[in-house]
Amino acid sequence: MSGILPSYVEGAWWTPAHEVGATDVRDASTGEIVARVSTAGLDLGAALEYARTVGQASIGALTFHERAVLLKKLALALTERKEELYGLSARTGATRADSWVDIDGGIGVLFSYSGKARREMPNTRVFVDGPVEPLSTDGSFLGRHIYTRLPGVAVQVNAFNFPVWGSLEKFAPAFLAGMPSLVKPATPTGYVAEAFVRILVESGLLPDGALQLVSGSVPDLFEHLRLGDIVGFTGSATTAEKLRAHDSIQTGGVRFTSETDSINASVLGPDAVSGTPEFDAYVRQLVTEMTAKAGQKCTAIRRALVPAASVDAVIDAVRARIDERVVLGDPRAEGVTMGPLASTAQRDDVLSQVERLEAAGGQLVIGSTRTPSVTRADGTVGEAPEGAFVTPLLLRFPDAGADAVHRLEAFGPVASVLGYDTVAQAADLVARGGGSLVTSIATHDPEIALELMSRISAFNGRVLLLDRDDARSSTGHGSPLPTLVHGGPGRAGGGEELGGIRAVLHHMQRTAVQGSPEMLTALTGVWHAGAASNSVGRHPFRKSLAELRIGDQIVSASREVALEDIETFARFTGDTFYAHMDEAAAAANPFFPGRVAHGYLLVSWAAGLFVDPEPGPVLANYGLENLRFVTPVSPGDRIRVELTAKQITPRETDEYGEVRWDAVIRNQKDEVVAQYDVLTLVAKELPAA
Repeated sequence: MSGILPSYVEGAWWTPAHEVGATDVRDASTGEIVARVSTAGLDLGAALEYARTVGQASIGALTFHERAVLLKKLALALTERKEELYGLSARTGATRADSWVDIDGGIGVLFSYSGKARREMPNTRVFVDGPVEPLSTDGSFLGRHIYTRLPGVAVQVNAFNFPVWGSLEKFAPAFLAGMPSLVKPATPTGYVAEAFVRILVESGLLPDGALQLVSGSVPDLFEHLRLGDIVGFTGSATTAEKLRAHDSIQTGGVRFTSETDSINASVLGPDAVSGTPEFDAYVRQLVTEMTAKAGQKCTAIRRALVPAASVDAVIDAVRARIDERVVLGDPRAEGVTMGPLASTAQRDDVLSQVERLEAAGGQLVIGSTRTPSVTRADGTVGEAPEGAFVTPLLLRFPDAGADAVHRLEAFGPVASVLGYDTVAQAADLVARGGGSLVTSIATHDPEIALELMSRISAFNGRVLLLDRDDARSSTGHGSPLPTLVHGGPGRAGGGEELGGIRAVLHHMQRTAVQGSPEMLTALTGVWHAGAASNSVGRHPFRKSLAELRIGDQIVSASREVALEDIETFARFTGDTFYAHMDEAAAAANPFFPGRVAHGYLLVSWAAGLFVDPEPGPVLANYGLENLRFVTPVSPGDRIRVELTAKQITPRETDEYGEVRWDAVIRNQKDEVVAQYDVLTLVAKELPAA
């Protein structure tokens, strides 16, 4: 691979007509040219319009669940060919372990979002947010918040350190939201991104226009953006600020989210002295974050905050672990545990930043800035000046308040140790970073953890608590997870990615909708009290998912609650709470008129009143949600239940779906006694006779 790296736009692979002015991309270990990159002549405006038209139409026709199923299939397609990606990833300087985080981590995001969407989102195209807001006394006018898809394109500008994960963690939620993506990978590792996009294209699974790739620079990209588009940027804070200042962001309505530089900290608690499990876990984590991806992670630990009395012990332990565990060299050589930086330009930048840190008072206590001896691909050991190699570097700052250590980031295998005297001072030092993606705290003392958390949470997108109980199972300081928010305030960019379904909703528009129950039912696919219902004909439990309709209902006969029933239930269950068994004590309670029926007795009776007992399409009752007891039921009262099909969610990969029923128990005065949702699994079709 040494020709022009192609882009994938408007449904086809594209390369420029000539290579004049193309940028050379080199193997991080050997300096050999891997590819050349150029976008000369590429019509970005046309690519964006293709996404807004063809891509929007193809993805928009799918429901959330249909998109989720496709995500799983795309993940499987990548899994089948991931060794191709591993081979290319080694050329970026990534070891096998580094590549696993990027490649398998990216694939894992697709699997995770596929599963979460099918569990937590409806099989529709509209997402309902929050409860109904009554806007009239008679229930004829309601309010609801809904999310609908944006009409534009999700532009994803990614960093060089994670060419697969960095793209897929943005693509997955955008795709689920119904937005086509245009991916712009960083030039030094863009050939890995091109490879995973090629695999997805060749799978034949991608809806037309759902994913486009621009391999190279995009100088006029923002000129073509408009309201309805989103930009997700990962990179330097300086670049982010320049992009954020563009007119399309400032006045054009284009959404912009960024994840940028982060001077992340890790705090060793005062209790975690040498010899404790927390001390050992802290050192292991610090070395891992210095050496994984050669320290080229936005979540890596840059500041190790350590009790002043433990600084020397931490430095000695880090040195011993690096000497024991770290073998620097070409990732394709056996035994290598840390590869080079992504490029010689990146190497030079890191060494320049280390020089600035030293000039600001930092003392280099581990490692050297000289050209290191490394293990080459053929197994020989020696210098490789054409490669981007840097040893792990640890600096010690006698003055923990030195401005530079809280401001300058050497984006490589570099960290600084700072001593502190009090927990309050440690928290202040964390805040000096100006906003971080993550801070970790190693302590087994809940009081220390609580004090630090209360002081630093506002400055972090994520906080990891590390102790002896979770050290073995912890995913680590530097590992963003699909289910948890990734992002941070201030210097970290102020953006937010991942976090489960939150990330999907970031790619949608939340709108407050007001209307009648009938209109809101039609709009949301969720039945609202006051909308039309159907209580005639067959019992709704006799209907398959294909036959059942929103609003199908059963109104039961009534049943009297006797004192004997209450006492029997109390003895049978062991629930002899005084409100059910002691008339005087119950009457003295401000909530009860005297002895009352158990709430769970009423719910149990309600099931008996609405259920159809014969075998049929209802396969199981698997849940009850949002239960509220509203009006007490006294001996002699009568109850009945109204059960209405509220929401129907077919499962794309199963022969059944979920039905959510609105259940309301009323007394003889038509007062609401209890209300809740019943969840059942229902077959899509009736079994053959």
